[in-house]
Amino acid sequence: MRRGRKPYAQSGSLATSSLKALPRCPSHLNEVAHKEWRRLATPLHTAGILTLADRSVLAAYCQAYARWVEAEEKLAETPALLKTPSGYVQQSPWLAVANKQMELMGRFMAELGLTPAARSRLGLDTAPNADPITKIEIVTVYPDNKEDDAREPGVIRIDEDAARL
Repeated sequence: MRRGRKPYAQSGSLATSSLKALPRCPSHLNEVAHKEWRRLATPLHTAGILTLADRSVLAAYCQAYARWVEAEEKLAETPALLKTPSGYVQQSPWLAVANKQMELMGRFMAELGLTPAARSRLGLDTAPNADPITKIEIVTVYPDNKEDDAREPGVIRIDEDAARL
């Protein structure tokens, strides 16, 4: 039996298998879930996280997302606390649905590397288009009183009087 934290999916671990194709969106997902699938599937696949084997995990996340959106929309239309016919005050059922879907989404996001902490465990680059700064070059150009003395950019000449200071 393994102890400690459970391992997270590593990008490229299924790269040599036939599972590496981009999975299609399941037809049973509603429109909101389908839009979330389109938003996430290609970037996850490009990062090497999403394969055919992971289709159901992303589908489950997208369905939880769609249910959360629906519950939040209903909560915006109705109060969070309702009065029952017997006079008791109770929480809106939509609040319970929204909270449960957020909990499920959090679990799926951790599995798919959709949170900053999960990405750091996967070793993914959070800004793939950013060029790392490897060199800073400062170029200083001084006006020259002598027109025939051309100076190269980046070369600073110090005259003898200034060097004594």
